[in-house]
Amino acid sequence: MSFAHAVRGARPGGGSGRMLRQALPPRRSGPAGRSSARTPGPPAGAARPSAPSRLLTWLGRLGVPAAAFAVFQTLLGILPQGLTGEAARYCVAATAGAAVGAVVWLAAALLRARAAALPPAPPAGPVLPPAGSASLPELMDGTYEALRRGLTVVEVPGRGPLTGWPHSLAESRPPVHPTAFGTAYGLHLLLDLTPYDGRIRAGEVAETLWRLRLPGGGWAARSQGSGARPEVTATVLGALARAGADPRLLEAEIQCCEALLDPAHDVPGLANTYVVTSVLRGLLRASPGSPALGRLREVLVNGATADPGRGHHRCWGAALATGLGNPAPSAAHTARAVVALDRAARVLGEDARQRAVREEGVHWLLAGAASPSGGGSDLDNCQEEVRRPDQEDPLHQELLSVRHFGAAWVARALMTDGARQIAAEDAGAEVWQAQLSAAVARVRGMQQGGVWRWDDGPMGHPVWMAYQGLSVLRRYALMAHRP
Repeated sequence: MSFAHAVRGARPGGGSGRMLRQALPPRRSGPAGRSSARTPGPPAGAARPSAPSRLLTWLGRLGVPAAAFAVFQTLLGILPQGLTGEAARYCVAATAGAAVGAVVWLAAALLRARAAALPPAPPAGPVLPPAGSASLPELMDGTYEALRRGLTVVEVPGRGPLTGWPHSLAESRPPVHPTAFGTAYGLHLLLDLTPYDGRIRAGEVAETLWRLRLPGGGWAARSQGSGARPEVTATVLGALARAGADPRLLEAEIQCCEALLDPAHDVPGLANTYVVTSVLRGLLRASPGSPALGRLREVLVNGATADPGRGHHRCWGAALATGLGNPAPSAAHTARAVVALDRAARVLGEDARQRAVREEGVHWLLAGAASPSGGGSDLDNCQEEVRRPDQEDPLHQELLSVRHFGAAWVARALMTDGARQIAAEDAGAEVWQAQLSAAVARVRGMQQGGVWRWDDGPMGHPVWMAYQGLSVLRRYALMAHRP
C-alpha cells in the first residue's frame, strides 16, 4: 500500500472547533502640538536646475498648443512687414510655432519617461509605531523577560536537571515540569531574540530536550501518553537542528520520526492538516534530504479541496480531503499549508501541479476580503481536537487539543516568497497589502509587553503563541525596511 493511497482511504479523526474573536484596541493619534523643528529645505549641495530645463518646465506648464501659439504670436509680431506678402509671414510664424510645439511635446515625454524609470524615493525616515505603543526592540525585550519569568528548572531523578518551559508562560509557579513542546518553542523563541546576556543558555535548553526524549525514541506532548508522535518529534528536531545539534545525534531521531509516518502506525494523524504541516516544516529544518518530505507534500497537495465560495480556489480544512468528503475551509489551516508548501518548494523544487495548488491557496486567502464570510473572520483564532486511538489501550482515544493563532498564520502565509510574487504578477498588490496589514495589526494588538494572550487562564499565555507573534512582527519589519 502506497503512502498517499493509504491516507486517502483513512477516515479522518473526529474534531470539533470553536472560534475565539479578538478585538483590536482603538488607534490613538500622536501627541498634539507644534514641532520646534524647522521644515527641512533642500540640501546645501543640491544642484539647481539649468536654464534650459527651467524654460522647458515653464513651456510644459503652458501645454503644447499654448506654447506653439505663443511662439506663433510672438514671431508674427516681430517679423518684418517687408516679407513677401502676409501669407509668407503667417507661414513662417505657423511653422516655427508647430516646430516649437513638437519640441516641447518630445521634451515633456522624455522627462516623463526618465521620471518613470527612476526608483521611488525612499521615505524621509523610518515609519514609527503609533504613539503609546512599544517599538519592536522594546517588545522583544519584554518577550525575553517573560521567557525568564516563565523558565522552570527542576531536578528529575534519572534525568538530571531540566531547564525549559511548560506549555504556557503563566504556569511556572510553583515549578512545573518542562514539556518537549513548550521547551522546543521556547528554544525557537530564544534563538529569534538573540539576547545580549546569558541568563538563559540555549545549550542547557537544548540538552533538556534530549533528556525529555522518550525511552523508545522520539517525543510526545504532555497529553499524549508514553508513545512518540510525529508532529511533536518533528517540532523538537527542527528546534535542535536550528540550535546546531550534532547531525549524528539527530540522524537516529530523524529515522524514528520517519518510521512514525507509516500509515499503518498513525492513520488519523496523516489525515490531519495540522499533523502533516507540522511534520513537513520540522523535517525541512532537521533533514532537508529526507525522502519522507516528497511523500508528505503529496499527501498535503492531494488533501486540498475546491471552495465554490471563493472562486473554486483550492484550500484546506482541519481534515485533509481524502475522498470521503470535503472538509470545511479554514483560513488557519490553508495558511499552514501554504507556508509548508512554500518552504518545500524552496528546498525540493516543485512541478506545475504542486505550484498551482500552492498558488490557489494564496488566492483563496486573498479572496477573503471580498467574501461575505471572509475578512475579519479569517483572522480569528480557532481550536480543534486531534483524536487517535490510545497506543496502550486502543479501546480508548488520545485527545490532543490544538489551538491556531489565525492572524499569525495568515500573515506568515502572505509574507512567503510565493505570495509576494503572486501579488506582484497578478496586479493584486493593494489587496495583498491590505490583507497583510490587517493581519499584522491583529497580531500586534493581541500582545501586551511582548506576551501574547489566548485567554486569562493558567494556559492562556502559550509559548508557541509568543514565538509565532514575534516571528510575524520581525518578518514584517524586515520586509518594510529599506536601507
